[in-house]
Amino acid sequence: MFTEVTHGKRKITKPHQLLPFFIALVCALTIHPAKAHAQVIGELKANIPFQFYAGTAALPAGEYVIRMMDKSNLKIMEISSADGSTSALFQVRDTTTKSAPPTAELIFNKYGNTYFLTRVFDGDNPDGSELPKSQYEKKVSQESTEAQQHVPADHQTQHGS
Repeated sequence: MFTEVTHGKRKITKPHQLLPFFIALVCALTIHPAKAHAQVIGELKANIPFQFYAGTAALPAGEYVIRMMDKSNLKIMEISSADGSTSALFQVRDTTTKSAPPTAELIFNKYGNTYFLTRVFDGDNPDGSELPKSQYEKKVSQESTEAQQHVPADHQTQHGS
């Protein structure tokens, strides 16, 4: 039994008297769900036809695999060339777009002929990951007008043994 003290007197509160409180609490938590973290599920594969920056790393054009790092609390992603010769880690934060892309895609900011990976979206999901602007991107953005380039990405297929 639960006891409650009111003005020096002891009052017994029975468990069934708390039932309405617990029902209201469960309903409130169900109606107000927590915001889901944006996450790329599995690996994305993309053919990027231009040299670009991912965070502070300069990467050549080519085929790349992008994935969320395990145990990073959805804050660090890795991009690596399909042949494994080049890779970079970069920090991300949650972002949202008004309309979900129908397929997974990488979005690049373009200043002149310089590209910066800026956002990653999984298909049919308005929640994605955004890279903070590097110091170099901030400098380049002051010297040139911005455009965007969208590059489609596909889920990497898993090969069974």
